[in-house]
Amino acid sequence: MQQTMPEKMGQNCIIGEHVTFGAHVTLGHNCIIEDNVTIGDNAYIDSGTIVRSGVTLGADAFVGAGCILGEYQMDFCQSRTPVCHPLTIGSRALIRSKTVLYGGSTIGDGFQTGHHVTVREKAEIGDEVSIGTLSDIQGNCKIGNYVRLHSNVHIGQLSRIDDFVWIFPYVVLTNDPTPPSENFVGVHVHSFAIVATGAIVMPGLEIGQDCLVAAGAIVTKPVPPYAVTVGNPAHVTSDVRKIKNKITGEPVYPWRDHFKTYMPWAESDFASWYATLDLPARQHFDLEQLHDAADV
Repeated sequence: MQQTMPEKMGQNCIIGEHVTFGAHVTLGHNCIIEDNVTIGDNAYIDSGTIVRSGVTLGADAFVGAGCILGEYQMDFCQSRTPVCHPLTIGSRALIRSKTVLYGGSTIGDGFQTGHHVTVREKAEIGDEVSIGTLSDIQGNCKIGNYVRLHSNVHIGQLSRIDDFVWIFPYVVLTNDPTPPSENFVGVHVHSFAIVATGAIVMPGLEIGQDCLVAAGAIVTKPVPPYAVTVGNPAHVTSDVRKIKNKITGEPVYPWRDHFKTYMPWAESDFASWYATLDLPARQHFDLEQLHDAADV
């Protein structure tokens, strides 16, 4: 981490002061790296990307063309006076072209975006999170580990998404109970929940662990753990543990027992992985306490 210049650099790049490059860093053409930036080993930053002051980009990152890392907040837009809002991104990031990540956020390892993703300020994002093309993560959100957000997802301010949540395309988590107002209240999606394509969740609701919100549902009430909720307004119709594969007749939920791609139990199975966790980590998921919570 002692190099003063990248190993490879295209034409017309601008490098600020107090910039630290790791080994084997590559910059494309017309990149701007502002003051007080740290870029880890083996990072590749494509042409036309801007890395603003106070950004730390971890090792082995790939940043596509035309991205902005550490984008200005409103204070600079109003005063035109630079204010450093640090942005920290962990190792192995894959940030595709035209993504804009605002300053003032913390993002873990293995972060991945599609194209044209926006993540606003004061976001706390865990490890191995994927955010699909054209998705918009508003400010003051908290997203856990191994969360998968597909394309065109809108996450309103103050939302909280726990570990191992799946959110499919065109989902909206709202936050204003009496629009327009400034009395925002975020949605809380609990671990292992699935919110299917086109669902809309009203402000302040709890979406229970392991539940399934069906495609197109308009959720106006809290969803219990393990519940299947469908319709407009959404209502509980079943328990996910009663859903069977239409071809094999075998159970398909909880999904963690039948799906492992992208997950930390990819080389074994969920039960084996879960058995390696210490007691506080197990209590974080409350699997034992919730096992019979949604029998219907």
